[in-house]
Amino acid sequence: MKKNCLTCGYEEGRYVLPPLPYSPASLEPLLDEETVLLHHDKHHAAYVSGANAAADTLQRVATGELAAEEAPYAARLLAFNLGGHILHCLYWESITGATGGAPEGRLADAINHSFGSMEGFEKTFRAVTMGVQGSGWGVVGMDPVSGLLRIFGIERHHDILAPGFEPILACDVWEHAYYLRYHNNRAGYVDSFLKHIDWEKTQQRLTAICHE
Repeated sequence: MKKNCLTCGYEEGRYVLPPLPYSPASLEPLLDEETVLLHHDKHHAAYVSGANAAADTLQRVATGELAAEEAPYAARLLAFNLGGHILHCLYWESITGATGGAPEGRLADAINHSFGSMEGFEKTFRAVTMGVQGSGWGVVGMDPVSGLLRIFGIERHHDILAPGFEPILACDVWEHAYYLRYHNNRAGYVDSFLKHIDWEKTQQRLTAICHE
């Protein structure tokens, strides 16, 4: 299987924490090095550990080592922690320290077709992402029914998400993602995120989905 930002998060039967695809300091001015290191090495790592623990519990239920009554809670924990792992893998490859880029080709066409214009996309993205209650994510992806790009405000890591939705871009709006630099100014962080999207990698993810 060809490695990508998600398949790099699983090796030899275990969820693993992939290394950052850049140096922690290279996301300036979007994010400072301290925030990036804490976010990746502590928060993301905790979701990897939690996903493995929940998956292990479910396996022990399957083999009869644990009672079936253990399964529902473990499944909920797996959904939360695996959701966090998946979205963080995507988040790290959604952003760059560079600015001034813009979507091109298939991605630009998809944005214009789905939102009318780049301005329409950014307006919708800001509104949905800012509207997440408490901790969560603003995520762009492909709706498998209409073939259009949609934006979901995902609460926690897995709530309010359409089945079959395939994400190509993720903005983490848990406070640990931005608080050291932006404090309670989520809007400032989201605006900065929009200026630092890695459109080339986002385009690659869209192309991979369309070719499946």
